[in-house]
Amino acid sequence: MILDHQLRASLMLRENINDLIALAAVAEERSFTRAAARLNVSQSALSHTIKGLEKRLGLRLLTRTTRSVAPTLEGEDLLATINPCFEKIEARLAALNDARDQPTGTVRIVAVEYAIESILWPKLSPVLKQHPSVNVEFVMDYGYSDLAASQCDAGVRYGEQVAEGMISMRIGPDERMICVGAPDYLDTAGAPETPQDLTHHRCINLRLSTHGALYAWEFEDRDGHEIRVKVQGQACFNTINPVLRAAADGHGLALVPERLAAPHVQAGTLRTCLDEYCPSFPGFHLYYPSRQRPSSAFQVVLDALRERG
Repeated sequence: MILDHQLRASLMLRENINDLIALAAVAEERSFTRAAARLNVSQSALSHTIKGLEKRLGLRLLTRTTRSVAPTLEGEDLLATINPCFEKIEARLAALNDARDQPTGTVRIVAVEYAIESILWPKLSPVLKQHPSVNVEFVMDYGYSDLAASQCDAGVRYGEQVAEGMISMRIGPDERMICVGAPDYLDTAGAPETPQDLTHHRCINLRLSTHGALYAWEFEDRDGHEIRVKVQGQACFNTINPVLRAAADGHGLALVPERLAAPHVQAGTLRTCLDEYCPSFPGFHLYYPSRQRPSSAFQVVLDALRERG
C-alpha cells in the first residue's frame, strides 16, 4: 500500500514537472504553435496539457487571444518561481557535460570603453591565458544595444539600467560621477558652487550614441532630488577618455567616473568640485538573457567577472 502511494506520488510529480515545462515554453514563446514546435508535440496536445494543469490548480494561468498568449498574474507568479529552478538545473547539467572537456568558444560582450578598460579586461586577461580555447570579443558601444540585434552574448550596464527579463550579475563596485577641472581653469573661472552654476562655465560634452543627444549632467541635492543640467562648451566627444583628457588640458569642466579621474586628482592635474552633489550609485553589472544556457566559455567568463566582496 505504501509503495503504491509512493508510485502515484512519483507519477504525479513527473506529470506536474512536464506540465510546468510546457507552461514555461508557451509563456516564453507567446504562442502555442511555436511552443508546440519547440517541444515537438502537437498544438492540441499542448493545449490539453495546459488546460489540465489549470484544472488541477484551479487557476487560470494564461490569457489567450486570437493573436497572442500571455501569462495571467497567477501565471506570472508561478513562472517567477519555477523558471529560476529550471535554469539552475539546466546550468548544472550543462556544467557537468562541459566539465568533460576543456572550455571552448567565443563570448561577445557589449560595453562602454570605461567598463572594458577598468573591469572587463583586468578580470579577463589572466583567465584568457589559463584557457587558450576561450575567446572574448569586446564590442564598444555607448548606446543601449539590444543583445540579439548586436549578436552579443552579454552586455554591461550600471545596475539601475539593466532591462527587465535579464539575468543581472554585479561585476564591479559602486560608482560615482564627479565634476573635475584643471587647476588653471578653476583658478581663472572659479569653482561652481551649485550644479546650476555650470551654465556659466565651459564644459566638455559627451554625445550618447543611443539617440545622438548630448548627455545631461546628473546630480542630487541634499534631499536626494535629482538635478539635471545641460552644459555647453567647445569640445564634445562620444567616448569618456577624451573628455577626461580635454579637462586635464584646461578646456573646461567634465563629469567623469571617479575611479577614472582618481590618478589625475592624486597627481594634481585635476581638481574636483560640487562633491556634495555627486552621490554613489550601483556599479557595473553583466546582463544576459534568462533563457540562455551558459556554454563552457561563457561560464568561464561569468566566474571571472563575478564581484566578490
